[in-house]
Parts: sequence; C-alpha cells; structure tokens
Amino acid sequence: MTAASATKAARARKAVRAAARLAAPPGDRWAAVFGRIAVYSFIVALISGVLLLPFFRPDMTSVVYHGSYHKLDGVPVSKAYRSVLDINFDVRGGLLIRQVHHWSADLFVAAIILRLLQAFFRGRFSGRALPGWLIWVALLALGMLAAYTGTILPDDGLSGGSLSVITGVLLSVPVIGTHLVFWIFGGAPPGHQIIGRDYWVHILVLPALAGALLLASFRPSLRRPRRVRPDPLLLFTCAVLVLLGTIAQINQVWLVGPYQPGSITSGAVPDWYMGFLDGPLRLMPAWELPVAGHPLDLGVLIPGLVVPALFFTCLALYPLADRRITGGRPPRGLLPPTPADLANRAAAGVASVTFYGLLWAAAANDQIAYHLQIPLYTVTWIFRVLVLAGPVLAFLLTRGICHALAGRRREEELHGRETGRIVRNQQGGYDEIREPAHRAASPGADPPGPATAAAGTLPRHPAPHRPDFLAGPMPAQTAARPADPEGGPMPWTRRA
Repeated sequence: MTAASATKAARARKAVRAAARLAAPPGDRWAAVFGRIAVYSFIVALISGVLLLPFFRPDMTSVVYHGSYHKLDGVPVSKAYRSVLDINFDVRGGLLIRQVHHWSADLFVAAIILRLLQAFFRGRFSGRALPGWLIWVALLALGMLAAYTGTILPDDGLSGGSLSVITGVLLSVPVIGTHLVFWIFGGAPPGHQIIGRDYWVHILVLPALAGALLLASFRPSLRRPRRVRPDPLLLFTCAVLVLLGTIAQINQVWLVGPYQPGSITSGAVPDWYMGFLDGPLRLMPAWELPVAGHPLDLGVLIPGLVVPALFFTCLALYPLADRRITGGRPPRGLLPPTPADLANRAAAGVASVTFYGLLWAAAANDQIAYHLQIPLYTVTWIFRVLVLAGPVLAFLLTRGICHALAGRRREEELHGRETGRIVRNQQGGYDEIREPAHRAASPGADPPGPATAAAGTLPRHPAPHRPDFLAGPMPAQTAARPADPEGGPMPWTRRA
C-alpha cells in the first residue's frame, strides 16, 4: 500500500467515525446512525419514485402486449403491467431506478427496526424520549404499508396474491367485512379500480405522513457548524442502494407474469418485512365459530388482524409497562427504592425478537419443506410448537445469562479480576494475584504483589460502566483495604 492510499484510507475511517458522532450524544450514536440511514433511504425512494411517475400507468384496462419482452408477446395484460415492462426494458436506466426504489423501501424499514431495537435495549423510550419512540413506531407501520402498497402496483402475479390475502383478511371481519371489500375495491374483487386507488395512496398519502413524522423526529443541534459538509452516511447510503440495484435484482415481474384471478405463482412469499404477518396465516388452524347464525373465521381474523394490531399496540405502549416488567419502584415513605431488574427488559426484548423471527421464518414453510424434503404439515406443526415455546425459552435463557453476567461483575468489583498468576506469601502458602476490575492488565507490568500492597492502600475508583441489560445495582467501590498485619493474603489476592 502506498503512502497516498494509506492516507486516503485513514481519511475514510476518520469520516466514518465523524459521521457516527455527528449531532448525537455518546449513548445515542447508533440510534442517530440508523435514523439518518432511514431518512436518506426515504429521500432516495422519494426521488426514484418521482423519476418513475411519468412512465407508470395506474390502469387495469386489459390490452395485448407487444413489446421488447418477447416471451409475453401477444399475452393479454393490464396497462399497469405493460408500463412496468416498458420501464424495465425500454426506458433507459428504468430497471436500475426501479430496483433502487425497491431496495430503498426495504432499507428504510430495516433502519427503523434497528433504531427501535437500539432504543429498546438501552431503555431510551420513556420520559422525554417517549414522543420519539412513538414517532418511530408509527414510521415502522407507515413504512411497511407504503412498501406493501408499492408491491401491488405492477399488477403481476405477486401483486394479485397480495390482493387475495387482503381480500380474505377483510372478509373475515365480522358484520362489515363484505362492505369493506366492496368499498375498497369499488365492487367485487379484484375489480378495475384498486390499482388506481392504491396508486394515490402510495405516492401521496403515505409519503406525506412519513415525511411529516420524520420532520417531527428531527432534533436540530444547538451548536452552529462552522462549515456545512455533506454527511458521509448520505453518500454511503446512496452508494449501497445503487450497488444493490445494479447487482441484486428484486421483484422480477417479467418472470412472474401478469395477474390472473384465481392463480398465484408457486413458491410466492411476501417481502421480508411482511413475513411476520404471512407466517401466522400459514400456522393458524382453520378454526371457525358460528355467531348468530354467521361463521366467524378465526383462522384468518386472528393472524390477519389481531396479531398485527397487538404487535404495534404492544410496541407503542411498552414504555408504560416497562416499570412493571423490570420491577423498579421509587421510594415510598420510609421504604427505600427498589432497583429495577433490567434483565427482565432484555429478556422480554429477546423473547419478542424470537417470536417475530419464528413467525417470519414460518412464512417460508413451503420452501423449507421443499428444500429439506420434509412434509409440509410436519414443518407447520414444528413452527406451531416453536412459536409457543420459543419465546418462553428465550426469556428464561436471556434472563439467566444477564443475571450470571451481573453476578460476575459484582464479584469482580468486590474481589478483583482473576489473573491466573500465583505467588508465594511470607507464610509459605500460595496466593492468586487479583487485579482491580476497573484496570485492565497491561502486558509486561509487574503484578500487585505483597510489597505494593503493604506500602499503602488501594485508591478509590469510580465504578466501571455497566451495560443497561445487566440486573441489579452495582455495589459501591469499597474504601481503603489495609494489608493483613499477620502477613496473610494482601488486597486483591486470594489464598489458593
């Protein structure tokens, strides 16, 4: 490596570190990074969507296709599907822009999820942080909905599958389900109006709401920068999205074909962010209850409406239940305060992630059965058991690990960290050298033997930083510990 390339690499590393520290306190740096990536992904999706607007036709009128993709020549398709094919094969750079648009929507949802996870495990969701938490939870729902409505627009086979799922979920709503379907679709589904209505929701309503929430979450820095510099994360995000759009094709509508009512592509799965909603539909038994002479389809109502409603409600209202889950209690009268058991929060978070991940994996139960040569019903029952037992096991295991780490940390604070070095004391016995927990062992340094211990006492040091998820309060550092006058083990040593 030449000196010039080494200098450029050092400048790049410095720029990345500066980007992570930009306008964020030390505890919120990663939250700020994920938030800015979400903002930049939203901007890229907005710009690429505007570039696609002149070429897309939100019309379900049937026409015969005669274009560059000869495999579909002479096939009846909708004008919406034909315009998407023209964007991919006839518009210069159209395929790249469309791919970047799709990847930016996926990255937007992923960045929001990572930001929420970072805020959750660090406890940054209550008090003054509660409005920000609610804003990002609402952004998660809007991001998923905006990306989902975008997948419906091409009017291909996957789009028709999504419309079929929506139709089934709406029809399961008691009393008003049929009326909702006819109102949304403008008649019997699929009708000829859903693409046009979905188009305006996708390009106007949802982006306006998401942009307003992003502006509401913006916290301007009180310090005035001397010079306005481009954020390195902006360039990095744009470069990654363009690279993904170039080398990783996604949503290849020409391979799926146009939408035909009553048919769906084999092996079709939703985008990754909707997997946790498709998984319950595959796992839920076909339960049906007669109510007042009308069937109540619990097999669709519970996974299609109850599960997502509970997911976002629990996510938004968790800050109100955090004190009860962690067990913390302020002082009451003469009673001292009860420290919060933060291991419960970490365990609840890991259990929720486990539940989400299992539902997400269950959305591909047919693919798992096909590739592993396992019967589909066997895979389905395995996921049913795991969805019920997995979160409980994850909660108990995570809580036990956090308590074990906290106990080890308290032990090191009281007695020091083991070094594995044994010395002989004045009585002929052997002691293990232990060093203070706040000081890492430096290579080549002399161990704190009896001579250094007898010369005085150990100074008092502040307690080291402890991760938020560890349980129980950290014991205060003890004051000076004199050497044993009888010549026994010295401070930070233990008799072997």
